[in-house]
Amino acid sequence: MLKDFRTVWAGCLRSISAEIGEQSFRTWFQPIVPVELKGNVLTIQVPSAYFYDWLEEHYVDELRRALYQQLGSEGRLEYSVVVDQGNDQTPPRALHLPPTRKQAAPDPRDAPQPLPGTPVGNPLAGSARAASARYVNSGAVRTTPRGNNFANGGGADTMAPPRNPFDQARPMDGNLVPSQLNGSYTFDNYIEGDCNRLARSAGLAVANKPGTTSFNPLMVYGGVGLGKTHLVQAIGNHIKATAPERFVLYVSAEKFTNQFIDSVQRAQVQDFANFYLQVDALILDDVQFLANKGKTQEMFFHIFNHLHQSGKQIVMTSDRPPKDLLGLEDRLLNRFKWGLTADVQSPDFETRVAIIRNKMEQDGIDIPPDHVVDYLANSVHTNVRELEGVIASLVAQSSLSRRDIDLEMVKQALRHIIEEVEAEVNLDFIQKTVAAYFNISVDLLKDKTRKKEVVTARQVAMYFAKHHTAHTLKTIGFHFGGRDHTTVMHSVQTVSDLVDSDKKFRDQVDELRKKFAKK
Repeated sequence: MLKDFRTVWAGCLRSISAEIGEQSFRTWFQPIVPVELKGNVLTIQVPSAYFYDWLEEHYVDELRRALYQQLGSEGRLEYSVVVDQGNDQTPPRALHLPPTRKQAAPDPRDAPQPLPGTPVGNPLAGSARAASARYVNSGAVRTTPRGNNFANGGGADTMAPPRNPFDQARPMDGNLVPSQLNGSYTFDNYIEGDCNRLARSAGLAVANKPGTTSFNPLMVYGGVGLGKTHLVQAIGNHIKATAPERFVLYVSAEKFTNQFIDSVQRAQVQDFANFYLQVDALILDDVQFLANKGKTQEMFFHIFNHLHQSGKQIVMTSDRPPKDLLGLEDRLLNRFKWGLTADVQSPDFETRVAIIRNKMEQDGIDIPPDHVVDYLANSVHTNVRELEGVIASLVAQSSLSRRDIDLEMVKQALRHIIEEVEAEVNLDFIQKTVAAYFNISVDLLKDKTRKKEVVTARQVAMYFAKHHTAHTLKTIGFHFGGRDHTTVMHSVQTVSDLVDSDKKFRDQVDELRKKFAKK
């Protein structure tokens, strides 16, 4: 009975899956596609030369045993290695290779040529160079397997290529290559709160045991300015401090993409790949930038696989969780979920107060009184980066004017930073306008008095604060004598109800509204 190539390969997979771990099986064997069976020769298609090298280096015995069980002692295996994924107009291109690298290497002239101006389907394909271009800033430092350096890419490497393009020499010292880390980003000055506790705890675990925890990869996501970059760089700095021999690299997804494009243009894709394959801990910031960049994603996919399989740590940040990332390949998104995904949220009031105090202490500035710190913490509530910007401005003003930070200085600094619906319509303006209309003082609006005319004016002022500023209910309550957010909610609802039911009151509110109308 003739065997079908699919049946033969299915039998091989059953045998192999019983011998190796589930993760290795999923990574290295599920992507393989059986192509044909001619006589006793089974041809399987692998997605890249990297797969070919890796299978032959690590799983050749398992493949031979599985093939023997299915086809007997005469069974042979051949590879169809994809070197160009093609596109809608051009079909994929593949190169047939024997099952052992000890056989004669194919003539490069026999390989199909890629489309003009584009990289091959898997940028890791092709002959390897011993030189590994170290893509740091705008220059490159080439390192041969013996550690000889040619500054800025100068000099030609004449050493014979290694048997496997991934058998590159390790950097003799990880500190030879700048990690692109900001040394000021540490766990010591990363303030922990309910908004980031899980992410910080996971980050510290990864920093202490990179590549050996279940948090690999670690994906940290959240909005702009919430401290993602600080956290992941703190991980890198901790690894460098405790294991200086490790090669830690921080890079933004945008820079990674630009480096890859440059390597394609310079025909140095192999150098690019070899450089990243040496990394012990890779920190990729803003991974969402890889969206809709197919070739770059494919390169990162293979780098990710190699590093993960080698027990290296991968840390990433994103502005949203993996399930909401658009324009990224499913196979990448699937790998992002292998480890831990943790979010960072907007800091709560207590965390903002701690950030303010910590920042001022670091800058050597006397911490202002509690009411000044509370005012600042209540005024900037959505973004840590924005809050730190205000603090930096206050520190500069305090140093230049040689005066302590007080409430007036804080209000002046916030005037140009807090985003309002209308620049002139801020809380102070609303309070002064409403107080003047009802012929009372601003202090009474913030007072504990329950006199009817004052309560009405206070409720109207809160109503306009809710509709004409970007402040939260909690912040509005703080500026009205430290009242609870539920009081603000009640006031807004009371004014809304009166506007609907009392014509005289509605006319008063409409008259005041004109004073806050956008010019």
